[in-house]
Amino acid sequence: MRSGVVGVGFMSWIHYLAYQRSESADMVAFCSRDVDKRSGNWTGIQGNFGPPGEQIDMSGVTAFETLDQMLEDDTIDLIDICLPPSLHPEAVRKSLRAGKRVLCEKPLTLDAETAEVLASEASPGQLMVAHILPLMPEFKILVDAKEDQRWGSPIAGRFKRTIGPPDWIPDFYDRKSVGGPLVDLHVHDAHLIRLLFGMPTAAHSVSRKKDGEPMFYETIFEFGQEGFAVSAGGGVINSPARPFTHGYEVSFERATVQFEFAGYSDGSSALIPVTILHADGSVEKPDFGDGDPVNAFVHEIDEAARCVKTGEVSPILDARLAADAIRICEMQR
Repeated sequence: MRSGVVGVGFMSWIHYLAYQRSESADMVAFCSRDVDKRSGNWTGIQGNFGPPGEQIDMSGVTAFETLDQMLEDDTIDLIDICLPPSLHPEAVRKSLRAGKRVLCEKPLTLDAETAEVLASEASPGQLMVAHILPLMPEFKILVDAKEDQRWGSPIAGRFKRTIGPPDWIPDFYDRKSVGGPLVDLHVHDAHLIRLLFGMPTAAHSVSRKKDGEPMFYETIFEFGQEGFAVSAGGGVINSPARPFTHGYEVSFERATVQFEFAGYSDGSSALIPVTILHADGSVEKPDFGDGDPVNAFVHEIDEAARCVKTGEVSPILDARLAADAIRICEMQR
């Protein structure tokens, strides 16, 4: 698969690293308004995981100034959109109208209605959304377990995702530019909940607000007659001492799975590794290898390449599920 990346920032850099490792896809083009970045100088990029940006290898890569120029290249199979979320709808529509397959970073849009319209405008499998959580091994085990029923069906879950003050994003709580903690942060867990338990029928939330947006929240979900016990919480705490934490406890009919990670401002961290508590009383701690987060993005790119090759709709990257995740966040709001 030949891909063209839209925008050059942190996620573009992580996608670039994934393309370098992928055996099924290549980044053959990208577009950026920045002259320096078009020369391959991505050294100014920093993020909250992975290595800092570098001078990229431009051999075999074409740099365009605009998306319109890149869309004229008929050899590109997939447009990989790594722009700020407020710019996603226009870029997605342009790419779809050009007949391209699209992989768009999460969230697909900042509101559910627009996301649902985009999903309906695309032909089946044409629009994919890069929700990475189900491809990270600590979370993928839950999705795989539901699929193969190794412990029966999932019946309950608690999810958390909390960050320190995002002072580097001045418009973080603006619905029209970033969307606040629910759409920017919690949408990861909303998507995972949708995959594991289906679409909630209602959400009961309490929250502390900032600039009118939920800043810190706890939610209990309803699922009609299914009887699932599912809750989620998190958002932003007023302390930079713990910049990030996430985790879950999910119960299946014959096992409960735990996981939690926290990073602290002094460079230390705390971890409950994925731990499976079997109904027979035994405890299992699976080994997921070196823990390199870029590997999940390689799986994401490979899944997109598989769908482009086969024409199938990805059960993980499906735009309709991504739209549902935003709708769940709006139910909580």
